[in-house]
Amino acid sequence: MSELPPPVADDVINQSARMQFDTFLDEHRRALNASLDGLTEEQARRRLVPSRTTLLGLVKHATFVEKVWFDEAITRKPRAEIGIPASPDESFILDDHDTIASIQAAHQEASEASRRAVAELGLDDLLLGNRRGPLPLRWVYLHMLRELAQHCGHADILREQITS
Repeated sequence: MSELPPPVADDVINQSARMQFDTFLDEHRRALNASLDGLTEEQARRRLVPSRTTLLGLVKHATFVEKVWFDEAITRKPRAEIGIPASPDESFILDDHDTIASIQAAHQEASEASRRAVAELGLDDLLLGNRRGPLPLRWVYLHMLRELAQHCGHADILREQITS
């Protein structure tokens, strides 16, 4: 009779899950940021749907989302102190000074800050600063994956319409 393999410790399972979350989050962050590559400023700002959604606005919104989930939720600082709008809808609004380069850089900086903010946290650690109440980091990772995947899909469709 063959022996069963030794049980895998919870910390090994959590480390593996954490690595997978980080990998998928970074892939989606890069894909959304890259949706602006090779476009003109006019193309990046083009509105093709009735909402405020534009390619440039999507990446600006993703920066907002990073700061909500990995700054506000962890530090418990108010949005005004962080320097982000009060609502998600406002995060799509483009200012005259917003450019492809400035929005991509802000998104990359926010993503790097997010990585640093959670570096010492475990997947089951509770984040206390979200408006929904305490949430484990695992929930935040899953929410971010869903949010970024959805916006990557939006970006793919908008980009196809712009470049076709």
